[in-house]
Amino acid sequence: MTDSTSNIGLIGLAVMGQNLALNIADHDYKISVYNRTFSKTESFLDKNGKNLPNLSGYENIESFVNSLQSPKKIIIMVQAGRPTDSVIESLVPLLQKGDVIIDGGNAKWTDTIEREKMLKEKNIFFVGSGVSGGEEGARFGPSLMPGGSQEAWNLIKPIWDSISAKVNPDNGKPLEGALPGKPIQGGVPCSAYIGNDGAGHYVKMVHNGIEYGDMQMICEAYHLMSSIVDLTPCEIGDIFNEWNKGELDSFLIEITGDILKQKDPRTDNPFVDIVMDTAGQKGTGKWTSVNALDMGVPAPTVSEAVFARCLSAIKDERTAASKILTGPIVKIKSDNKQVIVSAIRDALYCSKICSYAQGFQLMREAQKEYNWDLNFGEIAKIWRGGCIIRAAFLQKITEAYEKEPTLANLLLDNYFKECLSIYQPNWRKVISLAVESGIPVPTFSSALSYYDSYRSERLPQNLLQAQRDYFGAHTYERTDEERGKFFHLDWLHPNRPEVQV
Repeated sequence: MTDSTSNIGLIGLAVMGQNLALNIADHDYKISVYNRTFSKTESFLDKNGKNLPNLSGYENIESFVNSLQSPKKIIIMVQAGRPTDSVIESLVPLLQKGDVIIDGGNAKWTDTIEREKMLKEKNIFFVGSGVSGGEEGARFGPSLMPGGSQEAWNLIKPIWDSISAKVNPDNGKPLEGALPGKPIQGGVPCSAYIGNDGAGHYVKMVHNGIEYGDMQMICEAYHLMSSIVDLTPCEIGDIFNEWNKGELDSFLIEITGDILKQKDPRTDNPFVDIVMDTAGQKGTGKWTSVNALDMGVPAPTVSEAVFARCLSAIKDERTAASKILTGPIVKIKSDNKQVIVSAIRDALYCSKICSYAQGFQLMREAQKEYNWDLNFGEIAKIWRGGCIIRAAFLQKITEAYEKEPTLANLLLDNYFKECLSIYQPNWRKVISLAVESGIPVPTFSSALSYYDSYRSERLPQNLLQAQRDYFGAHTYERTDEERGKFFHLDWLHPNRPEVQV
């Protein structure tokens, strides 16, 4: 096939690329695919080409590009960093003014900003699009977060809206039941234009940071129920299934219930018990934490989730330390299990609220830093389906920003404020119980500290700033003067009048 008939092309046939290509083909778009190793392309076509006649593959990149209708639209699904740059470099000589390159990988947003700037000078559009939902989402409907120029978005919008996950317009719940060759019909697309240059990849990064927090919180709830309440994995799985029917309804809660009830095929013991307690990470959670520090935005819960993975990775050290260091004996509570389980649920929900508040606060500051105009209600909307953090809870965030688009912090929204007021006694009890029993709850406790700090009119940093002025003449502001006036005290002669700086 050498004539220009395909609506779009895709480069990179790893799992995500294959599934996204099949998703596009299912929606009646003609798609060309290319992989650096042609044997992978041949294998992919042999397996899927008979059922999808609008799917075609090419051995060299020139014939691949020539197969596309103009303006040409090409999705890159390769490893972030140098591999992505290499593909872009190979495409540029083959493209013309107005063609579009779309990076669907987990690229760092600053790289996307530079790539978009470079390609703009060559009159080629560049879109950095977050793609969330894992391999199943890519196959049957992901959440899509495109960033770039409005003109570029207009060129890919019909395809992006078609292949994205869909939610019920009445209640915001994901529409399910897609099958190969039978995509979801109707519903609201989980795809929306995010903003200029790197905005899409930035929002995807924050999504992943929030995902780190969600997963760690769930792990802490599981740890508490297994250690203090002395429940079996299967019993805890039933509890997560029950929680999934209420406010905590989400993809991660749902799969947690499934995982905890899974038996190990080898031993028939609970599968979770034979999984090594060392977690990996690909870096996007770390990017979120580092960026929050760079911009001076408090995001302690995401950071603690990252650090928890780091601590889990030093398994040998922990094993050695467990034989040397002591702590309290875990006090198993057997007489009031239901009360404790209910309190853990409340602690999980409160911590989740604070984690998302931090993520949205980070995006609010980022738009000032990078000159973006982010629609937070729209971002919450497209996270309602397809993505890993999809949850009923996101409908409440959508409603919060629809009521108050300039909301300073989600904690100030009436719904979340009332939830925190009702549930926080149990939140505090659970953390106290964990501390007394020596059970680490880094995200639960950091979220509570964030909440208590945010609601405090006065914090002890008055002493800290006095310390900084003492040893480094870093100045301070006074409570009896207007904000923005800075003073310095001569600490060698503290009785002398202070100096306004």
